[in-house]
Amino acid sequence: MSGEGSGPSPAVTCRHVGATRGGVQVLHDVDLVVPPGAWVSLVGPNGSGKTTLLHVLAGLVPSSGEVRIASVSPGRAARRVTARTVALMPQRPVVPEGVTVEELVRLGRTPHIARFGSETERDLTIVNRVVERLELGPLTRRFATELSGGELQRVVLARALAQEPRVLLLDEPTSALDIGHQQQVLELVDSMRTESDLTVIAAMHDLTSAAQYGDRLVLLDRGRVVADGTPAAVLTVDRIAQVYGARVEILDRPAGRAVLPLRDPWKAP
Repeated sequence: MSGEGSGPSPAVTCRHVGATRGGVQVLHDVDLVVPPGAWVSLVGPNGSGKTTLLHVLAGLVPSSGEVRIASVSPGRAARRVTARTVALMPQRPVVPEGVTVEELVRLGRTPHIARFGSETERDLTIVNRVVERLELGPLTRRFATELSGGELQRVVLARALAQEPRVLLLDEPTSALDIGHQQQVLELVDSMRTESDLTVIAAMHDLTSAAQYGDRLVLLDRGRVVADGTPAAVLTVDRIAQVYGARVEILDRPAGRAVLPLRDPWKAP
């Protein structure tokens, strides 16, 4: 699944990528090739390197090996150039004091505005469309620091979508959302992926959501890719037991594979 074939140029290419944080090697020899318009779900236990890989792809963490997002090398290109190509929705966003929701979403247009320039009608139209689709209209005048975790998560996603990136990186995009908003956000991202050939790479803890939205799963363990393929190929009872140390049941549903945790029978009430 990581090899290149004929057809359009890859949206994402990683070759022998390694990364170190705090003097500790976090990623080891990661190879990944993602075609345009794909949804790749990154899965793996805590500390497996999912967030670090997203940060490498966004150009936020130095790395060895080769990384390309479309025609851009995020670790070497100017931040403005990188931001026109790739957008990251972080798991723990940092929000400045005194910034309203509307202002925060409009920051997503910054890479497209010339130095010393101002927003165009098109910029405002894009912002308004994203705000509407994420149902953020009632929040636009509120300060972002006053929002709940789930509200802020939707606002940060709106800022990322306002960038109109070719590649959208999501780090646990639904961790603070209730089940209704989880479905709303994931369906919205998937519909935008289909409409605009957007490439999505999402780090996800929920294996069922990862399998139902990702057409491909990449399983990381201790900074290495240990499986890469379809959800059915990657998510097996034996592999989940080996990598996560978990007992699960796997069900194949029309919407995709579902992973259900099981209690040890001798511990159940």
